[in-house]
Amino acid sequence: MKSLARILSAAGLVLGLALAGVPAGAQQPPPLKPGSPAAIAAAKEILAMKNASSMYANAVPNIVQQTKDALLQSNLNYQKDLNEVAVIVAQSLAGREKEIGEGMAKVYANEFTEQELKDLVAFYKSPLGQKLLSTEPRAIQFSMSYMNQWAQSFAEVVNAQFRAEMRKRGKEI
Repeated sequence: MKSLARILSAAGLVLGLALAGVPAGAQQPPPLKPGSPAAIAAAKEILAMKNASSMYANAVPNIVQQTKDALLQSNLNYQKDLNEVAVIVAQSLAGREKEIGEGMAKVYANEFTEQELKDLVAFYKSPLGQKLLSTEPRAIQFSMSYMNQWAQSFAEVVNAQFRAEMRKRGKEI
């Protein structure tokens, strides 16, 4: 499961980097249409079968840590206090990561009809759906590995073209 979380974090990073070049206005999704209680329940069941909570299980402590680290950069003399406050803040906000799961269920209920969600639940309960649930993390891991290898190789091609074009201009880089 830890490897799945790392894979999904990497996928999120890749997606985040891909979206970094998109204008800020284009990044905001339209407001969600409210899903029926049955659609949201089916979406939650799908997310549970996919163990989606592993993606965000450590969201609160991670954000607390990131915030503490950022504050420490400009307040080194408060390190002891910030370390103590981080524990208090993490404890007071524990469990808030469940809001992510609620939001994800609403997104699914917005993107799929109630019947489609019920059909997806039935699919994931089928032998093929079970196989997909069990093998998809590995397929994603291998896909991410392939994508990273491709990107590294392609970056070398791009670098070579830059150097060739600069050489044409009489400039070695």
